[in-house]
Amino acid sequence: MTNRYTTSNKKELSLEQREEIIELLKTRFEKNMQRHEGLEWANVQAKLDADPEKQWGLSEMERTGGEPDVIGYDREKDEYIFYDCSAESPKGRRSVCYDREALESRKKHKPENSAMDMAADMGIEILTEEQYRELQKLGNFDMKTSSWVKTPDNIRKLGGAIFCDRRYDTVFVYHNGADSYYAARGFRGSLRV
Repeated sequence: MTNRYTTSNKKELSLEQREEIIELLKTRFEKNMQRHEGLEWANVQAKLDADPEKQWGLSEMERTGGEPDVIGYDREKDEYIFYDCSAESPKGRRSVCYDREALESRKKHKPENSAMDMAADMGIEILTEEQYRELQKLGNFDMKTSSWVKTPDNIRKLGGAIFCDRRYDTVFVYHNGADSYYAARGFRGSLRV
Protein backbone atom coordinates (compact mmCIF):
# COMPACT_ATOMS: atom_id res chain seq x y z
CA MET A 1 0.00 0.00 0.00
CA THR A 2 1.37 3.45 -0.88
CA ASN A 3 1.91 6.11 1.71
CA ARG A 4 0.50 8.98 -0.38
CA TYR A 5 -2.76 10.88 -0.41
CA THR A 6 -5.40 9.70 -2.84
CA THR A 7 -5.82 11.66 -6.05
CA SER A 8 -9.56 12.27 -5.74
CA ASN A 9 -10.95 15.71 -4.90
CA LYS A 10 -11.55 14.58 -1.33
CA LYS A 11 -8.73 14.77 1.13
CA GLU A 12 -8.26 11.21 2.29
CA LEU A 13 -5.55 9.09 3.83
CA SER A 14 -4.44 5.63 2.78
CA LEU A 15 -5.62 2.74 4.95
CA GLU A 16 -2.20 2.60 6.59
CA GLN A 17 -2.28 6.34 7.38
CA ARG A 18 -5.83 6.09 8.77
CA GLU A 19 -4.83 3.26 11.09
CA GLU A 20 -1.75 5.20 12.19
CA ILE A 21 -3.61 8.44 13.02
CA ILE A 22 -6.43 6.58 14.80
CA GLU A 23 -3.94 4.68 16.97
CA LEU A 24 -2.00 7.87 17.77
CA LEU A 25 -5.20 9.76 18.69
CA LYS A 26 -6.41 6.84 20.83
CA THR A 27 -3.10 6.75 22.74
CA ARG A 28 -3.18 10.51 23.33
CA PHE A 29 -6.86 10.32 24.39
CA GLU A 30 -6.09 7.62 26.97
CA LYS A 31 -3.03 9.47 28.34
CA ASN A 32 -4.94 12.73 28.83
CA MET A 33 -8.31 11.73 30.31
CA GLN A 34 -8.47 15.00 32.29
CA ARG A 35 -9.16 16.80 28.98
CA HIS A 36 -12.30 14.79 28.26
CA GLU A 37 -13.67 13.22 31.43
CA GLY A 38 -16.72 11.05 30.88
CA LEU A 39 -16.09 10.52 27.15
CA GLU A 40 -15.45 7.08 25.66
CA TRP A 41 -12.85 6.49 22.93
CA ALA A 42 -15.06 3.91 21.15
CA ASN A 43 -17.64 6.63 20.44
CA VAL A 44 -14.98 9.02 19.16
CA GLN A 45 -13.50 6.35 16.92
CA ALA A 46 -16.91 5.47 15.47
CA LYS A 47 -17.31 9.12 14.39
CA LEU A 48 -13.78 9.16 12.96
CA ASP A 49 -14.28 5.91 11.06
CA ALA A 50 -17.35 7.40 9.40
CA ASP A 51 -15.53 10.54 8.17
CA PRO A 52 -12.24 10.04 6.27
CA GLU A 53 -11.95 13.75 5.49
CA LYS A 54 -11.91 14.58 9.22
CA GLN A 55 -9.22 11.93 9.69
CA TRP A 56 -7.20 13.78 7.07
CA GLY A 57 -7.69 17.10 8.90
CA LEU A 58 -6.53 15.55 12.17
CA SER A 59 -3.55 14.04 10.37
CA GLU A 60 -2.64 17.52 9.10
CA MET A 61 -2.97 18.91 12.62
CA GLU A 62 -0.60 16.17 13.78
CA ARG A 63 1.83 16.56 10.87
CA THR A 64 2.27 20.27 11.65
CA GLY A 65 2.92 19.63 15.35
CA GLY A 66 -0.48 20.35 16.87
CA GLU A 67 -0.95 17.14 18.86
CA PRO A 68 -4.77 17.19 18.48
CA ASP A 69 -6.88 15.74 21.27
CA VAL A 70 -10.56 15.63 22.21
CA ILE A 71 -11.44 18.48 24.57
CA GLY A 72 -15.22 18.19 24.58
CA TYR A 73 -18.45 16.90 23.12
CA ASP A 74 -21.29 18.99 21.69
CA ARG A 75 -24.43 16.99 22.57
CA GLU A 76 -26.72 19.19 20.50
CA LYS A 77 -24.71 18.61 17.31
CA ASP A 78 -23.43 15.14 18.28
CA GLU A 79 -19.83 16.21 17.56
CA TYR A 80 -16.55 15.58 19.33
CA ILE A 81 -14.32 18.65 19.51
CA PHE A 82 -10.57 18.40 18.91
CA TYR A 83 -8.12 21.21 19.69
CA ASP A 84 -4.39 21.42 19.14
CA CYS A 85 -2.96 20.49 22.54
CA SER A 86 0.78 20.84 21.89
CA ALA A 87 2.58 22.58 24.75
CA GLU A 88 3.71 25.38 22.42
CA SER A 89 2.20 26.81 19.25
CA PRO A 90 2.53 24.09 16.57
CA LYS A 91 6.03 24.22 15.02
CA GLY A 92 4.83 23.53 11.49
CA ARG A 93 2.51 26.56 11.59
CA ARG A 94 4.78 29.33 12.83
CA SER A 95 6.21 32.35 11.00
CA VAL A 96 2.91 33.08 9.25
CA CYS A 97 0.98 36.32 9.05
CA TYR A 98 -2.74 36.37 9.83
CA ASP A 99 -4.56 36.08 6.47
CA ARG A 100 -4.27 36.28 2.66
CA GLU A 101 -4.92 40.04 2.57
CA ALA A 102 -2.08 40.61 5.04
CA LEU A 103 0.23 38.30 3.08
CA GLU A 104 -0.46 40.12 -0.19
CA SER A 105 0.01 43.53 1.42
CA ARG A 106 3.65 42.79 2.33
CA LYS A 107 6.09 44.24 -0.18
CA LYS A 108 9.25 42.61 1.24
CA HIS A 109 10.12 39.54 3.26
CA LYS A 110 6.78 37.80 2.81
CA PRO A 111 6.14 34.72 4.94
CA GLU A 112 5.40 31.52 3.08
CA ASN A 113 1.76 31.41 4.14
CA SER A 114 -0.95 32.86 6.34
CA ALA A 115 -2.66 31.32 9.34
CA MET A 116 -6.15 31.57 7.85
CA ASP A 117 -5.07 30.01 4.53
CA MET A 118 -3.23 27.18 6.26
CA ALA A 119 -6.23 26.45 8.48
CA ALA A 120 -8.57 26.38 5.46
CA ASP A 121 -6.21 24.06 3.56
CA MET A 122 -6.10 21.74 6.57
CA GLY A 123 -9.89 21.74 6.99
CA ILE A 124 -9.74 23.23 10.49
CA GLU A 125 -10.82 26.46 12.19
CA ILE A 126 -8.50 28.83 14.03
CA LEU A 127 -9.37 29.01 17.73
CA THR A 128 -11.32 32.03 18.87
CA GLU A 129 -10.19 33.94 21.96
CA GLU A 130 -12.93 32.18 23.95
CA GLN A 131 -11.81 28.74 22.72
CA TYR A 132 -8.19 29.62 23.48
CA ARG A 133 -9.17 30.47 27.06
CA GLU A 134 -11.08 27.14 27.31
CA LEU A 135 -7.93 25.31 26.19
CA GLN A 136 -5.87 27.10 28.85
CA LYS A 137 -8.18 25.67 31.54
CA LEU A 138 -6.91 22.20 30.53
CA GLY A 139 -3.22 22.98 31.03
CA ASN A 140 -0.49 25.55 30.50
CA PHE A 141 -0.04 26.22 26.79
CA ASP A 142 2.08 28.76 24.89
CA MET A 143 4.40 29.52 27.79
CA LYS A 144 7.18 30.47 25.33
CA THR A 145 5.25 31.00 22.09
CA SER A 146 2.04 32.74 21.02
CA SER A 147 -0.87 31.83 18.75
CA TRP A 148 -2.98 33.89 16.36
CA VAL A 149 -6.69 33.67 17.24
CA LYS A 150 -9.76 34.48 15.15
CA THR A 151 -9.84 38.25 14.93
CA PRO A 152 -13.09 40.23 15.15
CA ASP A 153 -14.00 41.95 11.86
CA ASN A 154 -13.84 45.45 13.34
CA ILE A 155 -10.18 44.94 14.32
CA ARG A 156 -9.27 43.21 11.07
CA LYS A 157 -10.83 46.01 8.95
CA LEU A 158 -8.39 48.42 10.60
CA GLY A 159 -5.38 46.26 9.69
CA GLY A 160 -4.92 44.48 13.00
CA ALA A 161 -5.14 40.93 14.25
CA ILE A 162 -5.04 39.41 17.73
CA PHE A 163 -2.99 36.66 19.31
CA CYS A 164 -2.73 35.07 22.74
CA ASP A 165 -0.20 33.45 25.02
CA ARG A 166 0.22 32.46 28.65
CA ARG A 167 2.68 34.24 30.92
CA TYR A 168 2.74 34.77 34.70
CA ASP A 169 -0.06 32.19 35.07
CA THR A 170 -2.35 34.48 33.04
CA VAL A 171 -3.72 34.35 29.49
CA PHE A 172 -2.91 37.54 27.62
CA VAL A 173 -4.54 38.86 24.45
CA TYR A 174 -2.48 41.18 22.29
CA HIS A 175 -2.71 42.94 18.95
CA ASN A 176 -0.35 43.29 16.02
CA GLY A 177 -0.52 44.26 12.39
CA ALA A 178 -2.10 41.34 10.55
CA ASP A 179 0.91 41.28 8.21
CA SER A 180 3.41 40.67 11.02
CA TYR A 181 4.95 37.28 11.60
CA TYR A 182 7.37 35.84 14.11
CA ALA A 183 9.26 32.58 14.55
CA ALA A 184 7.54 32.02 17.90
CA ARG A 185 3.97 32.73 16.70
CA GLY A 186 1.76 30.21 15.00
CA PHE A 187 -1.88 29.26 15.41
CA ARG A 188 -3.98 26.60 17.06
CA GLY A 189 -6.97 25.00 15.44
CA SER A 190 -10.12 23.07 16.17
CA LEU A 191 -11.93 20.35 14.31
CA ARG A 192 -15.34 18.86 14.98
CA VAL A 193 -16.08 15.23 14.17
